[in-house]
Amino acid sequence: MKKQIQDTHPKIEKMIIEGYRKMTPQQKLQKVSELNKSIQQIALARIRKQYGNISEKEQRLRLASLWLNREIMIKVFGWDPQEKGY
Repeated sequence: MKKQIQDTHPKIEKMIIEGYRKMTPQQKLQKVSELNKSIQQIALARIRKQYGNISEKEQRLRLASLWLNREIMIKVFGWDPQEKGY
């Protein structure tokens, strides 16, 4: 088996891969959803630290601008990330 994870001992990596193989598709999707939520929480923490006391709406817009391109942000939300600053 080719080593995929650079900083993990091969025995542990094998256990991880075997665990993923045993998961149902639904369990895998649940894991992805949980990881996405965690990433969003980390991104929100950075936004709050960087921009201080901004509204919840602006927090959501800044978070969305991390995933959506500028054209979509302007078209859908009327909010230009370049104008407002990333």
